Amino acid sequence: MSEKLIRYIFVFSCLIMGAIWGGFAHEMNTTGEGAGSPLPWLILGGLVGGGIGLSVVLLLRFITQDIYEKLAPAIIAIGFGILFGYALAKWLLIWLPDASSSFQVYIIVTFVLIFGFMGIFLGLKFGSAWQALLSAVEQHKSSVSTLKLVDTSVIIDGRISDICDSGFIEGTLMVPRFVLLELQHIADSSDVLRRAKGRRGLDILKELQRDTSKVDIEIIEDDPKEVREVDSKLVRLAQKFGAKILTNDFNLNKVAQIEGIIVLNINDLANALKPAVLPDEQMEVKIIKEGKEASQGVGYLDDGTMVVVDGGRVHMGKLVKVIVTSVLQTAAGRMIFTRFDNVLP
Repeated sequence: MSEKLIRYIFVFSCLIMGAIWGGFAHEMNTTGEGAGSPLPWLILGGLVGGGIGLSVVLLLRFITQDIYEKLAPAIIAIGFGILFGYALAKWLLIWLPDASSSFQVYIIVTFVLIFGFMGIFLGLKFGSAWQALLSAVEQHKSSVSTLKLVDTSVIIDGRISDICDSGFIEGTLMVPRFVLLELQHIADSSDVLRRAKGRRGLDILKELQRDTSKVDIEIIEDDPKEVREVDSKLVRLAQKFGAKILTNDFNLNKVAQIEGIIVLNINDLANALKPAVLPDEQMEVKIIKEGKEASQGVGYLDDGTMVVVDGGRVHMGKLVKVIVTSVLQTAAGRMIFTRFDNVLP
């Protein structure tokens, strides 16, 4: 909105300035009391000024961020070259006070031409290196950034509170206003389960804002209007702030990684913290339900890992000793396949 207002003010100012120049041209071209009305000159000047202003605005619309980053070093170098050449020529002419005006013009034009060419050459040659340096600085800033954008799924999950209390996550957690509104919408849902999840998410967020919390919670108002989906908005904001995305959403995880954004997935962290299990290792598990196959029983470890026991169906409700045969890692988590060894007393 501010950019549009600046454009309107600029075009209007050009129109007024054009009208002023039109009045000045009328005064220069007419003399005496019988001079014609200045109104046509004012209108013509205003139209010319407004046209020039519109042309400048339209020209700037074609200058993208990529073009600006490539041309900016060259333009700066050209400007410095021309100014240096002009200043050197004027300094040299101080020592030649009797030089004719034509000779002074030749000296100035020559120095401006030489140093202007040097500026063009150096700007175009080293502009790419300058751009690479700026990109490296931006990447370094992003890599050391402690800003993290929080997705709705992480807040509803609830484990983020315990992780923050443990000190493994530090810095500032940024919660966009549209994420907060989505959380509020879930809390107001007519579905009982969704409403309970939304309210728990609001409680978790409030808990993270307490004074004893080891992280800072910042509610940001930035909302990319050009995209509608919450995931796309988070990706845009992460690119803008150089922040990481804290999420449990599988699709957002993949999209953010494609865009080159660092993703902190709570599920990946939970899987990484599960103890390693090797084939032929013995363990104890309580069989609580039947498996898919005829003789299989299923139990769970304390961390929620599913253990499939071959030959364990007949020992439902009992604590048994099993031997690991294989481990399967899936997107949903880890599954341990075992064979029955013995019933524990």
